[in-house]
Parts: sequence; C-alpha cells; structure tokens
Amino acid sequence: MASSCSQALRHHVCKSSRILRVHLQKAWPNRSFVLNPAADQQPAVSSPEEIVIPKKKTWSKEAVLQALASTVNRDPTASDYRFQDDPYLTPKTSSEFKLFSLSQESGRNAAKYFISTYPKYFQKDYAQPHIPCLMPETLEAQLEEVSEAALIERIQMRKVKAAVDLYDQLQQAGTPVSLDVTNQLLDLICFYGDCDPAQENVPEQRNEETVGQENKLSHNKRSPCLVFSFRENNNAERVFALLSEPNTHSYSALIRGMVKYGAYSKAFSTYTDLLNNQLKADVSTFNALITAAPEVKEKYNEKWELIVDLLKQMAEQKVKPNLLTLNAVLKALRRCGTVGKSQAFPVISEMRALSIDPSLASYNHLLSIFYKPGHKGQTDILQEVMNEVSGKSFTPQDPDDAQFFITAVRICLDTKDIEQAYRVHELLGVGENWRLLGNDFQQNIYHARFFSLLCMMENIDVVLKWYRDLVPSVYYPSSNVMRDLLQALDTDNRLDLIPQIWKDLKQLGHGNRQTLVEELLTLMAREKQNQEVQETFAECALDIKKMYDTGDRGKVMMSWTAGSLSDLVSVLLAAQRRQDAWEILKLFKTHNRVPSEELLDKFLTCIKESGDVNQALELVQISAGFCLPGTPKLIQRVQQEFLLSEQQK
Repeated sequence: MASSCSQALRHHVCKSSRILRVHLQKAWPNRSFVLNPAADQQPAVSSPEEIVIPKKKTWSKEAVLQALASTVNRDPTASDYRFQDDPYLTPKTSSEFKLFSLSQESGRNAAKYFISTYPKYFQKDYAQPHIPCLMPETLEAQLEEVSEAALIERIQMRKVKAAVDLYDQLQQAGTPVSLDVTNQLLDLICFYGDCDPAQENVPEQRNEETVGQENKLSHNKRSPCLVFSFRENNNAERVFALLSEPNTHSYSALIRGMVKYGAYSKAFSTYTDLLNNQLKADVSTFNALITAAPEVKEKYNEKWELIVDLLKQMAEQKVKPNLLTLNAVLKALRRCGTVGKSQAFPVISEMRALSIDPSLASYNHLLSIFYKPGHKGQTDILQEVMNEVSGKSFTPQDPDDAQFFITAVRICLDTKDIEQAYRVHELLGVGENWRLLGNDFQQNIYHARFFSLLCMMENIDVVLKWYRDLVPSVYYPSSNVMRDLLQALDTDNRLDLIPQIWKDLKQLGHGNRQTLVEELLTLMAREKQNQEVQETFAECALDIKKMYDTGDRGKVMMSWTAGSLSDLVSVLLAAQRRQDAWEILKLFKTHNRVPSEELLDKFLTCIKESGDVNQALELVQISAGFCLPGTPKLIQRVQQEFLLSEQQK
C-alpha cells in the first residue's frame, strides 16, 4: 500500500516537472532547463544559458516566521509587543511604560533566580527542540580543587574575585598556569575591573548604604565597575607582573583595560614597554590607544600628530586597520576642533582605499565633527551623508551605531531642515535599521526631536497624521512636545481640536502639568469661536476644573492662579454657561486670587443679556470686596444699564 502510494506520488511529481519544463521552454526557447535532483546536497553549476530548477530547497528555521512577518506592517493602534500578552497592563503614559517594562523584566529575573538557585526542581525539559536558555544556569562552581581547570571554570562564569583568589592560590602552591589561561584572566579583570559583573537574575540586597551609593552612581551616570580605576598594584597589573614572558595578547588586554578605566598615560607607557620587548601590537591595542590620544595631549594639532604617529606605527608593524580603527580616529577628531574638520574626509577616503566601508557610527562621528549642538548653519554635510546611506540596510558593527539617528535628527531640528528629517526617518524603515535606534530612552529622544520639528515646519494636518501614527504605539510624548503641538494648532488656527488633545493629555499623564494646562486654557479663552466649538470648550474647561479639584489619583497637584481662573470664566461665559462661570468666580476669594477689571466687565455684559439685577449687584459687591480701582466704573454701568429699585440704588 505504502509503496504504491509513493510510486503514484513520484509519477505525479515527474509529470508536473515535465509540464513545467515544457512551459518554460516555450517562454524561453533559447535556454535549456535542467531539473537538479540533488540540489539540496550541493550547489548546482550551470552555464549562463542554462537554468537549473532545484527539486528541493532547504530553508532556515526562521524562514516561515520571516515570510509571515513581511506580510504585515506596524499597527499604530496597538501597544508595544512586550505588553500584548496582558492587555490590562497596557501602558498609557511614559511613566507607566517604564514601570511596566521594568516590572516585567524584574519578574523574569526573579523566575531565573529561583530556577538557577533550585535547579533540582526544574529538571524536566518540556521544550521540543531543547531550548538551553530555559533550563537552569550553573551559578556555583563545580570544581572545588585548586587547579587550572577550576580557574578556567571561574573565568568562564565571569567570577572576577574568585578567579583572582584561585590564581593566587595556584601561585602560592607553585602550580604553573599556562600563558593562555593567564591571558584569559587578564581579559576578565581588564574588562570588568576589580569587581564581579552584576548578575541580572540575582535579587539585590538594599539598605541605606547601597541606596546612597546608587544615588551617587546615578548622578555620575556610571556603573559600579566603571568607578574602578587603575590604582597602583591593582590585580590586573599584579597578574601581568607575574608573567615571565608576556605576549602581545597580555599587553593588549592590559592596555585596553587602562584605556577603558581612564589610565591613559599608563596605557601609552605600557605600549612603550611592548615595543621595548620587541613585540608587535594588534589592531585592538592601536584602536584603544587612538581613543586615548585626545586625553594625553592638550592642543588640537598635538592630538592629531599623535594619532598620525600611531597610524604610521600600524603601517610599520604591518597591522591592518579595521572599521573600529576608522571609528576611533573619527571619534578622536571630534575633540580636535578645526583640525578635525580638515582631516575627517581624508580619513574616510583613506579607509575606503583600504576597502573598509563606514558604518553608521562612522557617519555619526562625521556629523558630530561638523555639527555641534545648537548649530544653525547649512546642512550640506548632512545631505552628503544621507545621499551616501539612503536606501541601505545596516547591521550593528560598533556600539556608537545607535547614536546616528539621534544625531541626524538633532541636526535637522537645529537647522529646521524637514526634508532631511524625512530622509532620516525613511532610512530608519529600510531593512532592519530600526534595530539601530537604540534603547527605549534613545528611541524616545529620536521621536521627540522628529515630532517637534514636524510641529514647527509642517501644517497641522500633516502633524496630526504623524501624531496618530506614532502616539502611543511607539512614542509617549512629553509635556514639552505636547506644548509644541498646541502651538502648531494655534499657528494653523485649528483650536477646535483642543478638546480632543486634552483627552490625549489626560491619557498620557500630562493632565496635572500646570503650565501646559494654563496654556491650553489661554488658547480656548483668547478668541470666541462658533457656538458648537464653544460648547466643547466649556465641557473641556469643566473637566480641567476637576483636575484642579482632585488632581491625579486623589492628590492635588495644581494650584489655581488668577490667570487660569480668569481664562476658565471667559470660556464658560463665551458658551453662555453663566451659572457655571459664577461658581468659578467665587473661587477667586476662596483661593485668595484677585480677578481683573476686564473679566468683571465681561461678566457684567453677560449678566445684562439676561437682565439679572441681583447678580449684577453681587458682582459689584465682589469688586468692592477686592477693592478694585474699577469698582466706581462698574457701579456706574449697573446704574445706567439696569432698572434698579430705590433699595438697590
């Protein structure tokens, strides 16, 4: 039965292949077509006039997912992918986004901690195929004896202090340690400093001392390991001194560690020792020294001369530069003033002659050389850079690649160049360039600058189109950006959209920003709109009053000012909400604020339309209670415009 089915299937496949070949030969009579039955084992070799049709194609494991992903675009109405599993916790503000994402990551780390701490309870592997990252990690060393194998184990586990202690024990016991293992230890110490790397899945014990240290570190914006400096006789230099014959790898690890932790002069001194020992440096060593060059010289020309000298030594030692060398030179030129501007393009030309293609970090350094923050000049260099990178898909090659988009859009904002901003944003959508936008903080900076430029340069319809596309699916605007949006509404005379923007302000968590709310009230009170718009303004104004009364989450966050009360009264009067306006007018006395004479005149005009004499008299009493200079004038208006009884007179 099975054999007959397989024979029928083979017959059907062969028949289909013959039909396909006949049709192809009719379409291309000058070409021959060959069905390659072994195309999945080895690549087919064909002549230019021969088309080989493989019988089978081997796809990658992610091919189906990639094909499905290519059929859909980003949904501007959906939340970030991290929160789609729990719609209840979908963030609506930037603070909630940060809180929820950190909470989610904290939960994962807590789960990893329990799995790794108690691995015997999590030995059952349900995943098919096996997924190593879901299984318990080994946090404790398995080898307890003092041996080189135990040292290698601790190095692989990135336990810096334990590895150094074990190395010292081996030295005291007279056990020789191979040069390769010692170099691995040097790499570990120089990369992490004299401290163990922070474990993401280990809960942190917090007390007053650690909190105080965290505050200092957050002020310096440095991790604990970066506080480490190359003091005298530190572990890195001590281990290096114990080497009888250090090789290039040993010197390279030490020099890179010195540069990373700020010991720039020591790095050059160690490089001199390397040359005195008749050794040649590798490309990583030269890259580190080029990075440190601006730190050891003061004058611009001296910095550049040192960089050129290092490049000449690379040529003498026959060390081929790489992309990181190009980026290190350009990054150093950012601190060379006018010398950097004159040498930037020759450096890129020289590297291209060496078949080194610049990365986004290279272009970022180039832009930073010519465009300092606040630059107001031309964007010729930016245009040349965009002409070079437009339509290209980049891959991460340098940590500074993530700075390109932020720098480019900052230049566009400083120079008010909306055309180049569109080109930058278009480049972001090519291939997987969006991965080079950086972390959440960098993405927020990019979108804030891009949207602020849109608010300044585009009409309101275009601004709102981008607003609906970006907010809140990929971007949670700050109060300053929302103020830019209000100014764009004012510029294009589309104040009728203010109530809609107010709803977004509340949803984005800006309903308690006093300066923003006061500006919104001022815009609504400045000009009188048609009755329908004034009704929506009135509803919006009363909703704003609730925010003043209760604040956010039951806390009073804003205090009434004379200006905000006056604007609120004016909005309500324009909508014929006299009674609501009267209640707001009483708040002046409650909050010790003084109304303006113009506001009371406007209120009296509104009262005159209804003919309410008693309320007019109360308005006069309110004016007299504040001892306003315009009270006699107000009394005169009441006497002339209202019919008063003798008692009222």
